[in-house]
Amino acid sequence: MASVYFEAPLLEKANIESPPNPAKSAWFLLWIQELVSYSIYTVYLLLFLLLFYIFLPFIRRRRKEHLAMWFPLDDRFIAFLTLFICLSITILTIIAYFFRGPNWQISF
Repeated sequence: MASVYFEAPLLEKANIESPPNPAKSAWFLLWIQELVSYSIYTVYLLLFLLLFYIFLPFIRRRRKEHLAMWFPLDDRFIAFLTLFICLSITILTIIAYFFRGPNWQISF
């Protein structure tokens, strides 16, 4: 409904022959782009983390007394690792969104 009264802030029509260099991805993928800007081999780290979290339910030891407990002692390492990864993703997203300028250079 708002489009009737306000123009959308769109860029010019996309040209596949000359994309913006480098184009920024969507905000929720910027952390991956930021991580890969440091080294292309960090993709392997991302794949390892993905596999780790996929197989995490099979890796953990579950006992009945832990089913109704927040942060059991056996799982503290996984909880802190997950918190560290979430904070790292947030920091990388903020750096890529706010501090990367033209040609992907750091600009303050």
